[in-house]
Amino acid sequence: MSNDKPQGVYASYFASIVGEENAVCLWENIELGQQKRIQQAIASGNPPSCIVYPRSQQQLAAVIATAHSNNWRVLPCGNSSKLNWGGLVKGIDVVVSTERLNQLIEHAVGDLTVTVEAGMKFSDLQALLAKSRQFLALDPAAPESATIGGIVATGDTGSLRQRYGSVRDQLLGITFVRADGQVAKAGGRVVKNVAGYDLMKLFSGSYGTLGFISQLTFRVYPLAEASGTVVLTGTAEAVSQAADILRGSALTPVQADLLSTKLVSSLGLGEGLGLIARFQSISESVKEQSNRVLEVGQKLGLDGAIYVDGDEASLWQRLQERIHYAATESVITCKIGVLPTAAVEILTQVELGLIHIGSGLGLLQLESKNQVLKVRDRTQAHRGFLTILEAPVAVKEQIDVWGYTGNALSLMRRIKEQFDSKNILSPGRFVGGI
Repeated sequence: MSNDKPQGVYASYFASIVGEENAVCLWENIELGQQKRIQQAIASGNPPSCIVYPRSQQQLAAVIATAHSNNWRVLPCGNSSKLNWGGLVKGIDVVVSTERLNQLIEHAVGDLTVTVEAGMKFSDLQALLAKSRQFLALDPAAPESATIGGIVATGDTGSLRQRYGSVRDQLLGITFVRADGQVAKAGGRVVKNVAGYDLMKLFSGSYGTLGFISQLTFRVYPLAEASGTVVLTGTAEAVSQAADILRGSALTPVQADLLSTKLVSSLGLGEGLGLIARFQSISESVKEQSNRVLEVGQKLGLDGAIYVDGDEASLWQRLQERIHYAATESVITCKIGVLPTAAVEILTQVELGLIHIGSGLGLLQLESKNQVLKVRDRTQAHRGFLTILEAPVAVKEQIDVWGYTGNALSLMRRIKEQFDSKNILSPGRFVGGI
């Protein structure tokens, strides 16, 4: 820890703010699974003293103000589902969780917007919105446990970005607690809002290094009447052609991904590379678009199948689990970004991988540090990037997690300095050790 105080000193400071029982938990009393998730996020050394659970934005602001005045380093988290993504944080004194800031603030059904506290679980929000036949168009990892704030902090969109764009495209307003404990806002609660700085884009994917997200406003969408998914499998060349045709067509899939050979076979979808495309609209449109993709596949000699109803829901759930949850603890999960036209070439060189056909973003599971470096070189040759999300701590200590080669590092450091001059929020977790 950066301050040589006994754990109880930290806890007593925070207990006077958050008050009720169980709102401050000493390290040795933290549940073992939670301890393990925190340890996967921090560089080797002393664990944090405690975890604090504020129940309101005011409590959160007071907790952060206390940490700031004492120069205590803070690791922000929600439900810890993505805490081990990104770089390792250094010298953490306390973990602060927004898990108990989980209230619905406002759902403007007619305006298609929703405002929630950052600690609300994604699955809970979707259940609330479903009552009005609406949904938040994100497809994050760990949808049952991930919090809305954590999804924004890691910029975790998923396959739905094909139709709806990224997290930052759907975010309308944000309230956050600055590193000094002051509450700030940007954007608003309406779809057309141009007031103030566009801090939503800055905070999306900032990994808790700029401030503590406390409230968020999103645009939401009506649930579609019907849904159907087409899967094409076969040779790399034919799948690549099918993806090119789909990209250049007037068809409007909400999700469309290229799948590696092992991912296809492990899901029981056939042999070879795969192309999976999902359509959601009125039922006639879904049938027509699905059949047209099937016809494209047939002309290219690909095997094809259409999934609907329970089979479709099961397929997407299994795909999500297979690509996000590693079979062993040694697996390295990476986020990749390449030109969409280079996606097939990359997928032929890895066992487990998925890349979105429109954005060229995706996920790979790699086996070793050397394989990461090899695929990163190949990716950068295609003007792309490869970032490690999850990996054993030992691997993250040996390799640059972010692999950033752009020229914006000095600008990022100046932004960090503006928002967190004492460097107390998630130190070391972002690009360039920010």
